Amino acid sequence: MNIQQLEYLIAVDNFRHFAKAAEVCCVTQPTLSMMIQKMEDELGVKIFDRSKHPIEPTEIGKKIIEQARVSLLQLKQITEIVDNEKQIVKGSFILGIIPTIASYLVPEILARQQNQYSETELILRERTTTELISDIMKGVVDGGILAGPLNHPDIEEIPLYYEKFYAYVSPLDKLHQEKEIDLSLIDIHNVWLLENEHCLRGQIERLCKMKRVDSNIAVRYESGSIETLIHVVDYNPGITIIPEMHAMGLTEDQQEHLRPFKDITAVREVSLIVRKDYVRRTMLDIIKTLVKESVPKSMQDPKLKEYVVNL
Repeated sequence: MNIQQLEYLIAVDNFRHFAKAAEVCCVTQPTLSMMIQKMEDELGVKIFDRSKHPIEPTEIGKKIIEQARVSLLQLKQITEIVDNEKQIVKGSFILGIIPTIASYLVPEILARQQNQYSETELILRERTTTELISDIMKGVVDGGILAGPLNHPDIEEIPLYYEKFYAYVSPLDKLHQEKEIDLSLIDIHNVWLLENEHCLRGQIERLCKMKRVDSNIAVRYESGSIETLIHVVDYNPGITIIPEMHAMGLTEDQQEHLRPFKDITAVREVSLIVRKDYVRRTMLDIIKTLVKESVPKSMQDPKLKEYVVNL
């Protein structure tokens, strides 16, 4: 077997489709299929179950592909170790960002990258927390920006900043007259939430100590974006809870609906994550700098960590 065959294996596993994998690998489908078949013959096992649609790796195939990913990452790290030692910054960095951070951070990062680090190719991909962790462990992305802490045994977390939570209250809601929101007064049925796949939802549920009961609810709407929730609250009774950076981007009229929480400081920790064996530290420093220059200094105070709402 050779490196090329390992790359083909991973491509097929990523796309679960021979034609798409061949296109990404810049070879014809027959060539890719033949190389994988040759590897299967050499090992004496079937790596993929071609009767499934989409195709799936066999049980032994899953173990082989997992080791292929590890082996390719380790080979790649040899040149990266040398480049890092020489402080050579080249190549691309694939950065995944969760949706509730991407909407405000991506424009800032891109602007600074193009002005200050144009020789570095930065590729941004929006991912949920679960997808991002999986992509990092597989080597599909180099790093990610998400809300933590994760406390994952194989992932290094580098805290970047902390943003406070604010209540965004509908002008049609009785709580709108309050200058501060007492969490104990919130009716959980009047809180508009993100979908379950977003980690921000879990933090909000913990903040409000919510145990939602679905009975007797006439309307239930869960959004995929904070912006949609804000517009829902603009026209319907209830509240939603948003992070500080989103609050900073509201219009003057919408700012009138923001309320801090009474007798409590609650924040989310936003971190840069990479595999613990990641070696491109010079590149990592560039990413950290880009992000930190994109958020207010007041949000980078490490003392705020004690107020973090866990996932």
